[in-house]
Amino acid sequence: MIDNLKNVQPVADFDWDAYAEGETYSSKSKEELIETYDQSLNKVNDKEVVMGKVTAMNKREVVVNIGYKSDGVVSMNEFRYNPDLKIGDEVEVYIESQEDKKGQLILSHKKARATRSWDRVNEALEKDEIIKGYIKCRTKGGMIVDVFGIEAFLPGSQIDVKPIRDYDVFVGKTMEFKVVKINHEFKNVVVSHKALIEAELEQQKKDIISKLEKGQVLEGTVKNITSYGVFIDLGGVDGLIHITDLSWGRVQHPEEVVKLDEKINVVILDFDDDKKRIALGLKQLTPHPWDALSADLKVGDKVKGKVVVMADYGAFIEIAPGVEGLIHVSEMSWAQHLRSAQDFMKVGDEVEAVVLTLDRDERKMSLGIKQLKPDPWENIEEKYPVGSKHTAKVRNFTNFGVFAEIEEGVDGLIHISDLSWTKKIKHPSEVTQIGADIEVQVLEIDKENRRLSLGHKQLEENPWDVFETIFTVGSVHEGTVVEMVDKGAVISLPYGVEGFATPKHLVKEDGTPAQIEEKLDFKVIEFNKDSKRIIVSHSRVFEDEKPEAKEAAAEKKARKSAKKEEQATIQSSNVEKTTLGDIEELAALKEKLSGGDAK
Repeated sequence: MIDNLKNVQPVADFDWDAYAEGETYSSKSKEELIETYDQSLNKVNDKEVVMGKVTAMNKREVVVNIGYKSDGVVSMNEFRYNPDLKIGDEVEVYIESQEDKKGQLILSHKKARATRSWDRVNEALEKDEIIKGYIKCRTKGGMIVDVFGIEAFLPGSQIDVKPIRDYDVFVGKTMEFKVVKINHEFKNVVVSHKALIEAELEQQKKDIISKLEKGQVLEGTVKNITSYGVFIDLGGVDGLIHITDLSWGRVQHPEEVVKLDEKINVVILDFDDDKKRIALGLKQLTPHPWDALSADLKVGDKVKGKVVVMADYGAFIEIAPGVEGLIHVSEMSWAQHLRSAQDFMKVGDEVEAVVLTLDRDERKMSLGIKQLKPDPWENIEEKYPVGSKHTAKVRNFTNFGVFAEIEEGVDGLIHISDLSWTKKIKHPSEVTQIGADIEVQVLEIDKENRRLSLGHKQLEENPWDVFETIFTVGSVHEGTVVEMVDKGAVISLPYGVEGFATPKHLVKEDGTPAQIEEKLDFKVIEFNKDSKRIIVSHSRVFEDEKPEAKEAAAEKKARKSAKKEEQATIQSSNVEKTTLGDIEELAALKEKLSGGDAK
């Protein structure tokens, strides 16, 4: 120990004064030490981008060592796009200042990214590189993604291979992307997440398509629901289940059967040559309901069901899921007049019916509900004998009459000629209206064809029996011209009777034709009780008077002439008598005178 101390030589230039003041280095060695320390640190400049290592981090800050004499602190917000950041990761930072007032190194990761962002983005596009980005928010048509500090656009269609229904779930997430488009003029960047998985799905799709076979059962996910069917994702390959292949029963909308994102088993029904259009089925995985239909069910049995579809010609009744029968409108009522099925029932109604036909091979069934009531035509003669009077309801009009219903299933025709004894009716609406009650009498029964002939006027006494005695041929009555027609005019006569006059019988004495609403005398020139027709004439009224006047005048003249002749005869007789007397007297006088002369 002492020998060793003898070999130690004192430092020749040891500064004892400095040592006394606590300085352990000489000025020369201190300078060398400072120089050596300076050389151990990185040379950095302001406004420069360098690489650093994360040495510490918390919720607010990240400590980064860039090999400088002090570490820099970066806000954690600048690393939001990278939630996987950890101690030891290398990151690029921008040196804003080597020292602030507190001697702190000021760094920015955001500015470092922005400084190199366009270079990185272009490089990622050229190399088809996968990059990370932070989805900041939603925008019209897609999302805004932070990529290298640049706000890039992520179209909604490029988020995933399947349609996205809720964009908000992606906000705040960091995902991998590929740069698919850069517009250098407008500094626009478009990225895609879908592009990352398409290549993998394409291979998966080829594998699935190559193995497709009809009848194969696969598991799929409900991808989209439309009014006409459901699209199923079979693992990169889409297939369609048409609405008719969802259930053996009737389906108003596919949402009644499946839900979005639901996993279901489907069977392959068909596909095209390229296997791009794949038809799938769901109902085919269960037995057909007709196969499970009770073997005891037969024609004549009563069944209950629900109306699922309505049409003018009938209603479809579901008596079990997938088992339907048709009630034709003709089987809904014993009535014969045309009606719509909607008059009897509506969708959703619970009805009871009778099985009329049943074809298990064709899986068809016809039903009826009128069979639940007795046929009113079975005892029609007893219930509605000829001559009986009833109150009916007007159901329909035709140009030739009225269809009236006495009871459900029993209706008949009132011919237009049987509506009134006196009035000329052109259309039944002049007498009654649809839905109104009308009194009728049964005139005739045709049981085989299920028809009744009804009358309305027969409820009153036939006034033509009386009219026959009033409107005798040659009788004159006051009438009013009420209507002009092609071949003449309709004349309103007393007692509500109408007559008809041709144009030549409408000429007045002054030579002018009669006008509407003009009152004139008319002479009956024809009366037909069976056809209820009266033909009248105004012209004949004054024309028939002239011969009579002439005859009377001639008779009067004749009478006068006869009287004159009689008087003349008398006078002639008197003259003749006087003349003869005078002659006799003259002869006697002459004879007397002659005798006297002789003497």
